[in-house]
Formats: sequence, structure tokens, C-alpha cells
Amino acid sequence: MNRPNKDNYYLDVAEVILERSTCLRRKFGAVIVNNDQIISCGYTGAPRGRKNCSEIGVCKRIKFNIPRGEKYELCRSVHAEANAIIHASREKMLNSVLYLVGIETETGDYVDNTAPCSMCKRLIINSGIKTVISRENEKKFKITEVDSWITNDDTF
Repeated sequence: MNRPNKDNYYLDVAEVILERSTCLRRKFGAVIVNNDQIISCGYTGAPRGRKNCSEIGVCKRIKFNIPRGEKYELCRSVHAEANAIIHASREKMLNSVLYLVGIETETGDYVDNTAPCSMCKRLIINSGIKTVISRENEKKFKITEVDSWITNDDTF
């Protein structure tokens, strides 16, 4: 029997979850796991009750050619990581792992250098999540210890 290792298993779950994403630019899925139990999951989409970009048919970030990592305030979506965090209690997230997968909507390729944005990093730090594992391709992933974001504080 050919079983995926646990990290790829949870990344596969996050990849299925991202199919619910309504972003016209990039689809993301996130799964929070603690003690080998899924605590919460989330995908990229507009806040409850608001129209999604896929319903409106336009993404302001695409329309104005805004580079990755800039002007998130123009985005209608709540990020996958944020959605997963707001649906879980902090005590269940303490020392947990967040699995993250991103797909380019237009090409279906994995997002290069998938990583949480600066806003999501702050949420992850405060939630008590210990590790973020991001998919680079079907079998390869990157492991980031959240403490490194504190130790290597990017203040200016």
C-alpha cells in the first residue's frame, strides 16, 4: 500500500478545501491540525453574506495589476489562514500545525513560495500555532517554525 506521509495527507486535505475558494487570482486552502486531529479549515472567500469576486466577475487586484503582497485592503476576500483561525478556539490551536496550499486560478499551478501574508502571520502568532507547512509541489513542502517570525521580527 502506498500511503502519503502525514504532512502530505493534510496538505492534500487543504488542497481539496481550496476548491471552495472564490478568488479569481489565487485559491488557498488551510487546515489546522493538533495532535493528529483536524481542528479547523478555511479557504479564500468574501465574508459571509457579501458577494464573492467569482459572483461579481472582477478582482480589483487583477484589474489594477497590484503585485503580490501589496494593498490587501482592496481584496474582498478573507484569507484561508484567517478563516481557519477564526473558526477555532485558541486553546485547541496552541502548538498546532497549519497546512497551507495555494493554486494559481488561471494556470492551476502551485503558487510559488506559498507563505502567509504579513497580516496572517500576525494572526498565526497570536493564535498559538507553532508550525506552518506550505506545499511547494505535489510532494514537496516547506516547514516554517512560527517562532522564527518573532525572532526575526521584520520591524522597521
